[in-house]
Amino acid sequence: MFSHQVLVVGGGLAGLRAAIEAHDRGVDVAILSLVHPLRSHSGAAQGGVNAALGNAEEGRDDSPERHAYDTVKGSDFLADQDAVEEMTADTPERIYEMEHWGCPFSRNPDGTIAQRPFGGGAFPRTCYGSDKTGHYMLHTLYEQTIKRGIRVYAEWTVLYIVVQDDLVHGLVALHMPTGQVEGFTAPAVIMATGGAGRIYSQSTNAIINTGSGIALAYMAGAPLKDMEFVQFHPTCLYPINILITEGARGEGGYLVNNQGERFMKDYAPTAMELAPRDIVSRSIRTEIAQGRAFEDVYIHLDLRHLGQEIILERLPGIRDIAMHFAGVDPVKQPIPVLPAQHYTMGGIGTDSWGQTPLNGLFAAGECACVSVHGANRLGGNSLLETVVFGQRAGVRVSEWVKGNGAANPARVESALSASNQRLEEFIAGKGEEDPRLIRQEMGEVMMEKVGIFRHRDEMEEAIAKLRELQQRLAHTRPLYGGKRFNLDLLRTYELRGLLLVAEVIA
Repeated sequence: MFSHQVLVVGGGLAGLRAAIEAHDRGVDVAILSLVHPLRSHSGAAQGGVNAALGNAEEGRDDSPERHAYDTVKGSDFLADQDAVEEMTADTPERIYEMEHWGCPFSRNPDGTIAQRPFGGGAFPRTCYGSDKTGHYMLHTLYEQTIKRGIRVYAEWTVLYIVVQDDLVHGLVALHMPTGQVEGFTAPAVIMATGGAGRIYSQSTNAIINTGSGIALAYMAGAPLKDMEFVQFHPTCLYPINILITEGARGEGGYLVNNQGERFMKDYAPTAMELAPRDIVSRSIRTEIAQGRAFEDVYIHLDLRHLGQEIILERLPGIRDIAMHFAGVDPVKQPIPVLPAQHYTMGGIGTDSWGQTPLNGLFAAGECACVSVHGANRLGGNSLLETVVFGQRAGVRVSEWVKGNGAANPARVESALSASNQRLEEFIAGKGEEDPRLIRQEMGEVMMEKVGIFRHRDEMEEAIAKLRELQQRLAHTRPLYGGKRFNLDLLRTYELRGLLLVAEVIA
């Protein structure tokens, strides 16, 4: 049994920032992460992080209020406007903090942080480090975590949040390298486990982004919010869905159909390629449906007119991805792209300080929903959300643990026994169902019937299918019973939660 005052589940940007804040406020905090923190999906964010710094020549008049308005407008006016104002007001401080901790942002000639245009923004306010911004920010926060000596339990997967009488007492987690299931006591838990992209068959998200953290909180009794709002990024590399940053369009890239036309003139004639993501994704899907796509599947993102110097300076990662995974050099050839699932706007319902209605349970980052994105997130606001609400969750959780009692180890022991029994039941198996096929069918039905365009009859069919899959999961075949890195067991164990989250979305 391990014991801490605060347990942070997830080693990405939100989790690291929350842990740093809690530590700096005198709290014994530890991080549990499914992968090494530097392999967290935060590192895949490319284009940048929004902040009203006013460093671009065209953006001298920018302000947190204007950033808030663009965010609310981009959300289809469905974001919580008070929460948005709080987020954008905190933003400059969080970005300068990252800069002072050593984050290598790209620079203007005068040494200020460079800012590029992004979709839905009235000004160039997206701070960036070439096209590897999330990677740079993740390394920066991990360095600060190591500096402080914060305990990191890497390669642990949480199986259960222990709640009794509306009060958190800790966690049960599986150590992947050994297969041991252990209990962790803590009066407070911060969920920072990322989004639910892998519920869909086509997603930019890493394999680890299954929404299992959202499911754990839901099954523990926390409410979910805005789950119907799922973002599809318009430019994902065909055919394997790797993200092609919005920064490519921010630098001046064109979207072109098989007629050689910049078709966004027909959908958003003023913003063109820098319209909000939901508009661009719908526009591309319409072009595909009306027969103006290449091979009836994808359109082209053309960067050739930018020239080799700009591409190598500002989009080197995109060039590497296109060359290695699609066999095209953006300096000489257009990139084949199409929309794919990208971001979970909904999540565990919290206030603007990361607190859920469940005493002792907090959440931050993509797994949480403060409702600052509404129906559509602006590009550049996701990295922003992690550091703003990660910091805020760290503040509030510190206040919580100092004012409340310790966790009850007996409750964790009981949950530990129940979790071991459930794992053994999966290993023994009671039927012939292959859980891999259940997962595959879930992804396909979500992509086909709960995607960019939605219709009542198709969503009802999806719900019926998901409930059928939940029934089939109870009859899985016996699983491999080995202890060390038993991914077969892990993927099957988490599948119940994925199906529940998928059903909530549908």
